[in-house]
Amino acid sequence: MEELICRHCHQIPAEEAAMLLETDLKKGLSLFEVKRRQKQFGPNTVTEKKGRGPLVRFLLQFHQPLVYILVVAAGVTGFLEEWVDATVILGVVLVNAVVGFIQESKAEKALESLKKMVTTEATVLRDGKKIRVPSAELVPGDIVILQSGDRVPADIRLHQVKELQVDESALTGESVPVEKTSVTLAAQTVLADRRNMAYAGTMVTSGQAGGIVIATGDHTEAGRISKLISETESLATPLTRKIAAFSKWLLLVILGLAALTFFIGWMRGEPALEMFKAAVALAVGAIPEGLPAALTITLAIGVKRMAKRRAIIRKLPAVETLGSTTVICSDKTGTLTENQMTVQEIWAGGVLYSVTGSGYDPEGQVLYKGREVEAKDVPALSECLTAGILCNDSQLQQEDGRWSVQGDPTEGALIVAARKLGLSEETLKTKLPRVDVIPFESERQYMATLHRVTGGQETLIYVKGAVERVLERCSQQISGQGTIEILDRISPLRAAEQMAARGLRVLAFARKPCLDCHLKFGHQDVASDLTFIGLQGMIDPPRAEVIRAVEECKEAGVRVKMITGDHALTASAIAREIGLADSETKTEAVTGAQLSQLTDEELIEVAERSQVFARVAPEQKLKLVEALQEKGHVVAMTGDGVNDAPALKKADIGIAMGVTGTDVAKGTADMILTDDNFATIVAAVEEGRRLFDNLIKFITWTLPTNGGEGLVILAAVLVGAVLPMLPVQILWINMTTAVLLGLMLAFEPMEPDVMRRPPRDPKASMLSGQLLWRVVLVSSILLTGAFGLFIMEKKLGADTAQARTVAVNVFVLVELFYLFNCRSLTRSMWSIGLFSNPWVILGSVSMILAQLFFTYAPFMNTVFHSAPIGLDSWGRIMIVAAAGYLIVEMEKGLRRLLLSKANERRA
Repeated sequence: MEELICRHCHQIPAEEAAMLLETDLKKGLSLFEVKRRQKQFGPNTVTEKKGRGPLVRFLLQFHQPLVYILVVAAGVTGFLEEWVDATVILGVVLVNAVVGFIQESKAEKALESLKKMVTTEATVLRDGKKIRVPSAELVPGDIVILQSGDRVPADIRLHQVKELQVDESALTGESVPVEKTSVTLAAQTVLADRRNMAYAGTMVTSGQAGGIVIATGDHTEAGRISKLISETESLATPLTRKIAAFSKWLLLVILGLAALTFFIGWMRGEPALEMFKAAVALAVGAIPEGLPAALTITLAIGVKRMAKRRAIIRKLPAVETLGSTTVICSDKTGTLTENQMTVQEIWAGGVLYSVTGSGYDPEGQVLYKGREVEAKDVPALSECLTAGILCNDSQLQQEDGRWSVQGDPTEGALIVAARKLGLSEETLKTKLPRVDVIPFESERQYMATLHRVTGGQETLIYVKGAVERVLERCSQQISGQGTIEILDRISPLRAAEQMAARGLRVLAFARKPCLDCHLKFGHQDVASDLTFIGLQGMIDPPRAEVIRAVEECKEAGVRVKMITGDHALTASAIAREIGLADSETKTEAVTGAQLSQLTDEELIEVAERSQVFARVAPEQKLKLVEALQEKGHVVAMTGDGVNDAPALKKADIGIAMGVTGTDVAKGTADMILTDDNFATIVAAVEEGRRLFDNLIKFITWTLPTNGGEGLVILAAVLVGAVLPMLPVQILWINMTTAVLLGLMLAFEPMEPDVMRRPPRDPKASMLSGQLLWRVVLVSSILLTGAFGLFIMEKKLGADTAQARTVAVNVFVLVELFYLFNCRSLTRSMWSIGLFSNPWVILGSVSMILAQLFFTYAPFMNTVFHSAPIGLDSWGRIMIVAAAGYLIVEMEKGLRRLLLSKANERRA
C-alpha cells in the first residue's frame, strides 16, 4: 500500500490519500494504530548497507597482479636463501598495501548521512494532540506539522499550506527555495515540480504546513537514492584497468622466458638444478619489483599536488583518472554558478538597464547603454529598486569579508541591486517604516507591505510578485520621467518574456497610495488600481573563471555537459553564457520528462550529442553516466546534493563540492573540491595528465632494465656461459635504481602541450608501439653492453666477481644516462632544461655514490659477491652508457623529423 501511495500521491487529493492510508486529517492516528504500523513498516530510517571490515579492506590491497609478482619474487629469493632480499621485497609489498589502505579506508558515510537526515524530531498529531517524537518513530498515515527551520522527517503529501517554502537543492538541484501548495497535480509531474509534496531530508525555509506521511525509511526519495548508491558498482579506474592488464601480460612473458631458459639449458645437457637457478635469476631480473612502490608513491605525490590546487583525493587512482577523462558532467548550482542569486536586468519606465557584479557583494553598477546611471536621474528605476528593498523580509550581512543573505536568496538579490544604485535600506526604512504585511502565498503569487510616510498620515503599499499576477492588478504605470500614465500591458509582458527567455527569473513591482489604510490592510486593498513600477530579472550567475575553464576543456578535447535539476531555460542560459556550445540551438536543454520517453538506445545517442540536461531526476543522472560510459567515455561527475550521490559513485571519478556539498555526496565521491569551483576540476585534469605522463616515463625507463636482465641470463644459457649477474645483484639493481633514479621522474614538470592533446583512448594500452620499440632498443643496448663487457673483462684477466661487478655497473650507468632520455619521451633533454627537475640530479649523484659503495665496500663485496674494479673498466662502462644515451637521442630526433615532414605533407 505504501509503495502505491508514495508513487501517485501528488496526483490525488490529500483527502483521498488520507482515506487510502486510513488516517484522520484532524486527529491523526491512535497510539495503538501507530504501534501496529511500526511493526508493519519498521523504523523511519534508511537501511545501512554492511561494508567490508578493516581487515578485509587491508587484505584486498594485496589482491593485485603486480603484488602477486612481488610475492613470487620474494618466494624465489627465499628459495635461494637470500633472506635479506626476500625481506626487502615483502617490505615493499607491505608499504604498498599500507599506503593504499590509508588512502582508501575512509568509511563510506553516504548511507550513514542519509540515515541522519531522517532521524530528527517531528511534530505530529496523534489522538488529536500535537506531540514531538523522534522521526524514526513516524509511520505512514501520521499527520505531521511543519514550520520554518524544520527538516522534513519523511515524504509528506501536504494538505494545509501557509506560505511554505522548502529548500530542496540537496534533492533536486533547484537553486532557490520552492514554494509549496496543496493542490492536486498532473500524474506526469516530475519530482522537482511536485509542489504539493515535501521530501525527507529537505529544509523548511519559511511558512507552515500540515501533511500526511506517505513514505518512510527506505521508501522515501532519500531511501530510494540510498538504494541506488548501495546497488551501484564502483568502476575500476583506467589506470587500475591498464595496470592490471599490463601486469598479467608481463607475468605471462616472465614465466614464458623463465620456462624457455630452463628448457634450452636442459636440452643442452646442463644440470637441471643449475638451469632452475638460471630460470629463477631470469624471473627475478624480469620482475619490476619497484613498479608497485613507484606507482603508489607517484600517485601519493599527485595527491599532495592536488591538495595544493584545492582538490582532496580520497582514492589514489582517482588522481590519474582525471587525466583520462573524456567527459565532465557538471551540476550547475554552486559548481558552474556562484550559488548566489543576482539581479542582472531591470526594466523600468520603458527602459532596460543592465546590472554589473555578481553574487551578494554590493560592488557593481547599474548601466544604460554601457553608461552608469544615478538614482536622481532615473526616477522610475529608483522607485523599482526602492520597492525591492521595502517589500522584502531578508537582510544583507557581511562576516569576515564575505557577503551573505539572511533569508530568501531572491530578496537578497533585490537588496544588492538597490545598493548598486546607491540606495540604503536604513534610510528608506526610516522614511517609510513598515506597519503591516501580506506575506507571500503560492496561490496568490505576490507579497505586499504597507508603509507610513514619516511625519504624516499618508500610507503607501508596495507589491512584488509574478508578472501576470501583479500586472492584472495595475491600471497605470510610472513613466521614464517619473510621471503617472495609463498602463501599457503589452510592453512589460514582452519585456518579461524576453528576460525569461534569457533564463532570468522575473519579478514585477507595483505601488499604491492607500488613504484608508492606517495600521492594517488586506488583499482587497491590492486587488486593483495599482501603479506598475517595473521588472527585475535575476539569475544565479556563472563563476567568472568557469568560462575560461570550459574553453580549456575544449582545447584539451574534454567535453563538458551540464546535468541539473534546475529549470530548462535557466540551464540553457547559463550554458550559453559559459560557452558550452557554439550556438544557441546546441545548448537547448533536454528535460527529464523527455529523457523518460526514450529507449535505452535513444538515451545513449541523446547523452552523446546533447550538452544540457535540466529537470533531471536522480536515477536519470545515473542513467546518463551509464549511457556515456556505454559510448566508451571516461566520465567525471560533479555534484553536491543527495540526488547526485548514485551518479557520483557510478562515474569513473565522482567529484563532490567541499563547501556546499552534503555529507552523502562527499562520502560517495573520489575527489572533493575545497572551493566548489569547476575551474579546479580543469586544474585537476591537468595534474592527472602530468601524472600519467610521468608514470609512462617511469615504465618506459624501468622495463628495459628488466628486459635487459632477462636477455643477459637467456644469452648466457644459450652460449653456455656462466651467469653474468647473480639474482642478488639483479635485486640490488632493480630496487636501488627504482628508488634513487626512477622515482625522480615523478617530480618531472608538466609538458607544455599537455592540455592541447586529445584525451587518451581509454581502450589503448599503456605502452604504444613506439614506446615498446624504445624498450626493445634500450634492452638490446643493455644486453650488448653488459654481456659484451662481461666477456671482455674475463678475457682481460678479471675474475668472475670483477666481471660481474662490471656488468652490474653497466646496467646502472646505462639506466642513469637513459633516465635523462626519459625526462621527455619526444623532446631532447636540452630543450626541457638540464636542471628543470633538480630531483633527477640529486638521484643521479646518490646512485653513483651507492654504486661506489657496492663496488668498493668490503661488506657489500661479501653480501652481493661484488669486487673492486679499475679505472680502465670504468672508462669502458662510461663509453657504453654514453653511447646508449646518444643512440636514444638520435632515435628521438629521427622521429621528430619524420613527424614534422608528415605534418608538412598533411598541411
